[in-house]
Amino acid sequence: MTDMIALGDAERALVERARTFAAEHVAPLAATWERERRIGRESLREAGRRGLIGLDAPRDHGGLGLRFSAKVAVLQAIGAADFGFAFSLVNAGNLADQLLREAPAPLSAKWAPQLLAGEVVGGFGLTEPGMGSDFSRIATTAERVDGAWRLNGAKAWITNASEGQVFLIYAQTQPGARGRGIAGFVVEADRPGFAREPAFALAGGHAIGAGGFRLDDYMAPEGALLRPAGEAFRTALASLNRARTYVAALCCAALRASLEAAIAYGRERQAFERPLVEHQGLAWSLAEVATELAAADALVARACTAIDEGRDATLEAAQAKLFAPRTAERGIAACIQAMGAEGLREEHALGRHLAAARLAQFTDGSNEMQRDRIAALVVRGG
Repeated sequence: MTDMIALGDAERALVERARTFAAEHVAPLAATWERERRIGRESLREAGRRGLIGLDAPRDHGGLGLRFSAKVAVLQAIGAADFGFAFSLVNAGNLADQLLREAPAPLSAKWAPQLLAGEVVGGFGLTEPGMGSDFSRIATTAERVDGAWRLNGAKAWITNASEGQVFLIYAQTQPGARGRGIAGFVVEADRPGFAREPAFALAGGHAIGAGGFRLDDYMAPEGALLRPAGEAFRTALASLNRARTYVAALCCAALRASLEAAIAYGRERQAFERPLVEHQGLAWSLAEVATELAAADALVARACTAIDEGRDATLEAAQAKLFAPRTAERGIAACIQAMGAEGLREEHALGRHLAAARLAQFTDGSNEMQRDRIAALVVRGG
């Protein structure tokens, strides 16, 4: 994808810095995080030391202030080593950015520096048990009580929930109002009323730290209301275009890493006195993968450009999100097949990449949701 979008010299240098970081601190440890079913906290701290968490956070607060395309290029450099780690990192960085831009100074000062340093992790509480992708059906309630807000409800499938300390969650302030009544609140895991659920056991995706938590009469102070009703739902939906684009981009990164591994193996491995890549069947299979990867890259680049230019990227993001993860799943499976049983060995990471591509088809809106969005904009014209 980086070849399809013009990056400045400083941006390219940053991508190389991220690639070096991933080779030294992500690729060697990713299998350990999966076996131990945990977030890669030690590497998040190293990413913080190298300034790689606040990709688009304001420069005057320790971030990099990147435009979206450059942010995606950096994420791809990290995600090529492990999708889950990159996804955990970007969620923590996104929360830091939003706290710096929108939260009252005391709240921002408490959490944003720790998030940017990788000392704590956090995320966004939108999804709920049984809710699926219909975000307007949020059942968590927020009731105004004596200058504060009483929150009750449950969140599920939340990135970094297994170890996160701070979250921006969405709750309904006017039962029956759907999106019009939804507001956004900062909740802190060390306050009374916050109860963490056991982490989800996701094959190939434990570094994401997916899980859930309950809010039982959690009292949020007035300053924790980050986005009022009438604004929060629109903002959350708008942020989905960015999230869907970088999920698609991370799938492209996983597929590219898998293709490179299969090609390298095929050049070295001999079969019938010739390298595997000289056998037409295998070479054609990998040629198909390379072609589909180029198409996925182009859709991601198109969505990035729309976001950089400030245009509505709903269609572009939905098309990239629909196409890239399923393309990655097919392509990574083909790369494993090209390597034979060797492709299943842990050190090649293709099995982990394949699981991530499957997981990505539910993240930030399922394939069915993307088809519905595309149909509304292209087929039904609405």
